[in-house]
Amino acid sequence: MGSPDALREDWPENDPEDHDDDTEPSWFPGHALPEHARSIGLTHHTQEGALLEFAGRLDGSRPAHRIMAWFLLVVFGLPVFFAVLRVILYF
Repeated sequence: MGSPDALREDWPENDPEDHDDDTEPSWFPGHALPEHARSIGLTHHTQEGALLEFAGRLDGSRPAHRIMAWFLLVVFGLPVFFAVLRVILYF
C-alpha cells in the first residue's frame, strides 16, 4: 500500500468550485438576479424575484429555453393586449 499522497488525485488549478470564502456555489439559487433587483429587496424567495431568477437563467442558445421565453412573453403579454383591445372597443 502506498502513501496517502500517492492516492490523492491532482485537482485542476482553476477549479470553479474551489473557494475558501463563505460565498455560495454558482449553482445555488439567487445568482441570476440582476443587481438592481437585489438592491430593491427582491430575492429568489419572493414571487417577482423567483420569476426574474427563472428568466435570468434562460439560455438563448438552447431551443427549449427559447420556447419557454416565447411562452412567458405570450402569458404576460396577452392580458395587456386584451386590456388595450377592451379600451379600444369601448370607445
